[in-house]
Amino acid sequence: MLEDLDRQIVRLLCADGRMSFTDLARSTGLSVSAVHQRVRRLEQRGVITSYAAQVDAAQVGLPLTAFISIKPIDPSQPDDAPDRLRHLVAIEACHSVAGEESYLLKARVAAPADLETLLQQIRAAANVSTRTLVVLSTPYEGRPPAL
Repeated sequence: MLEDLDRQIVRLLCADGRMSFTDLARSTGLSVSAVHQRVRRLEQRGVITSYAAQVDAAQVGLPLTAFISIKPIDPSQPDDAPDRLRHLVAIEACHSVAGEESYLLKARVAAPADLETLLQQIRAAANVSTRTLVVLSTPYEGRPPAL
C-alpha cells in the first residue's frame, strides 16, 4: 500500500516522467533530498518500473493496431506461447486472459499485409489459432492508474 505522498509522487511522474526532483519537491511540499529518497524507494520496491517516452505509433510508421487473441491448437501442448512469440517485435504486449483464448496480444504494424504476415508468424511459432480485432481509432490509451 502506498502512503499519500508516495501516491502523489507516482501520480506526478505518470503525468510527466521527466519532472525534476526540484519540481516534485515543490509540488509535494517535501525537500529535494526527501523526494529523491522516496523516488528511489519506489523504484527499488518495483512501484516505478521504468521511464519511457510515449510515441505516436502512426508518426513512426505503425498506424495499424490490432488485438490478437490466441489459443493452442492442441490444448495438451505446453503453455509457452509468450516465450515462443517474444522474438516478434510487432507484438507490443502479451496478456494472459481468462476465457476461451489463452492470451491477448497487442500488435502494431505498418499495413494490412504486415498484419497478415504477423498472424502467419504467430500461428507457426506458437502452434495456435488466432482471432483478430483491428483498431479503427483510439480515443485514449496509456492512462495512468487511478491512484
